[in-house]
Amino acid sequence: MAAKNEERNKSKKRKPNPGSHGDADNSPSKKPKFIKSKPTNPPNKATKKPFKSSKHHSEKPKFEKSDTAKEKKVPMSKRESRLQAKELAEARKMKRKRHYTLEQELASLWEKMRRRNIAKEDRSKLVSEALKKMKGKIPEIAGSHVSSRVLQTCVKHCSQTERDAVFEELRPHLITLACNTYAVHLVKKMLDNASKKQLAVFISSLHGHAAPLLRHMVGSVVIEHAYQLGNATQKQELLMELYSTELQLFKDLVSMKESRLVNIISKLGLQKASVLRHMASVIQPILEKGIVDHSILHRALIEYFSIAGQSSATDVIQQLSGPLLVRMIHTKDGCRIGMLCVKHGSAKERKKIIKGMKDHIGKIAHDQYGSMVLTGILSIVDDTKLITKIVIRELQTILKELVLDKNGRRPLLQLLHPNCSRYLSPDDLASLNLSIPSLCTKSESEVNSETKSSKLGESGDKQDESDVDENAAEVNKTTSSGEGLHLVEGGKKDPYLRRQELLVNSGLAESLIDTCIESAGELLRSNFGKEVIYEVATGGAGGILHPTLDDKLDALHEAIASLVAQPKSEGSEDEHVLQNFHSSRTIRKLVLDCPTFASTLWKRALKGKSEMWAQGHSGKVLCAFLESSDSKVREMAKEELQPLIDGGILKVPETKQLVKKA
Repeated sequence: MAAKNEERNKSKKRKPNPGSHGDADNSPSKKPKFIKSKPTNPPNKATKKPFKSSKHHSEKPKFEKSDTAKEKKVPMSKRESRLQAKELAEARKMKRKRHYTLEQELASLWEKMRRRNIAKEDRSKLVSEALKKMKGKIPEIAGSHVSSRVLQTCVKHCSQTERDAVFEELRPHLITLACNTYAVHLVKKMLDNASKKQLAVFISSLHGHAAPLLRHMVGSVVIEHAYQLGNATQKQELLMELYSTELQLFKDLVSMKESRLVNIISKLGLQKASVLRHMASVIQPILEKGIVDHSILHRALIEYFSIAGQSSATDVIQQLSGPLLVRMIHTKDGCRIGMLCVKHGSAKERKKIIKGMKDHIGKIAHDQYGSMVLTGILSIVDDTKLITKIVIRELQTILKELVLDKNGRRPLLQLLHPNCSRYLSPDDLASLNLSIPSLCTKSESEVNSETKSSKLGESGDKQDESDVDENAAEVNKTTSSGEGLHLVEGGKKDPYLRRQELLVNSGLAESLIDTCIESAGELLRSNFGKEVIYEVATGGAGGILHPTLDDKLDALHEAIASLVAQPKSEGSEDEHVLQNFHSSRTIRKLVLDCPTFASTLWKRALKGKSEMWAQGHSGKVLCAFLESSDSKVREMAKEELQPLIDGGILKVPETKQLVKKA
């Protein structure tokens, strides 16, 4: 009985369950669901419908893939996989070989075409041959380390027709290539040689990509290059994408005449908070990556400051304070950002800014816009010890270079004669008076207390609104009160005391006088140096160099008088200081404005020699003695000069004669 029960149980176990698939592998009569065996006699397709529905669960589903698709899913054997890998490796090897062969051919052509002593016709033939070999592969070649240089040379020397063909082939790939380390040089060269239409097409293709490219180290260079090459409208198109999401999405809104962000917000009815959020999301990653060298970002930051709230503006100033700011002050808007950071920054932030300039003061002073930032620092920052240690000490080592340089003399002239319209343009003065609206709002009591405590206000040199730059006028507007504009004083120290500490107490003035004495002739004849030597010789505005340095100033007067006393020599290389255009007019101004110098000059150089110098530029110097406001100077020279005037040898200007008769 037991044996019979075991056989019965075994037979039950072998019996397959019609609804289950667990024993499909054990059953010899059944195949797996997704593996179909090839029938020996294929059924007639006309009579047997493959997608016919069936009640049986084991039949095909309605949308099952074809047999060929199933066969592809069958795993390959090791031998087949090895053969396939070998074929792929061979194909890659052949591709690399062809590419290497092409690179070799292009390199050999490049060595010939880039020679300096090659004829234009021969070079154009080589360029055409190289372009023919590259046709259809230019986007791939543009990103290659070697071949991209060949393509750059071809673009530089090819004809306009060939250049247009290269542009058309690269056109769909320009934005991708703009982020390539090697292709970026080709893209810049294509933009340099592009026609107005091609440049417009490229700038139009950048719509929606300006902000992402500015966050890219390589792509930002292309955006800046396109921004510099574009006209005012195209620059505005690139900028407006950074302002708002709507302007980034809808291209039609970008074509507007308004250039200021405040006007754009009011005209389009944009929400100020939304604009601020979008601009912060664009600007913040760029500042974190340190990509701050480009003027398009500087312009965007200026516009951001014009609408930013107090906390937002303070955060940006705090982030920029330090070495990062030094890389921004080489542009017009970057210079203004630098001055705004100095003016509105805290004492700690100003200290970071000045320390970040260490060892770069000379380069900054020679820069057109960097020198204005130094001028602002000398006019605002109260920590004169820190400025003396970092700024003044470095300026002292290159004083002669600075005095003779158009930009380098500005910080020195600002200390000698602050905010003088003779030395600073209206735009420079407007930059010094810039302020951030949200950070310059003060209560009336604070403003009144500051005006009472300051003895010398720096707002004496007022500028007409027509002379002030539009950007400066807009940024200076205050939103809190309708009374107009008011200047924000960055420092609390008395301006005259600050000047004295920086100029006299630091030893800068003494070094400056010594430089003027050593190079008096060169400075007098220089178009830029003459202004510095004039201010030094007169003692500076407000007589700041008196009486501490009177002895040094007398030595300078003597040095100039000794140059005038030199005999007139026609054969010398340098003109006599009284015959030179610049030096004669500077000496004339000194005679009119500095009686001490006039007395020294007359006694040392001109007394008894007036008739010799009565003609030409030197005659104007002699007439200045009679035009001086000091009676002693007039009486001193009148006895000798009057006979020359009566005899017609010395001619006094008609305007002066009319004034005397009146």
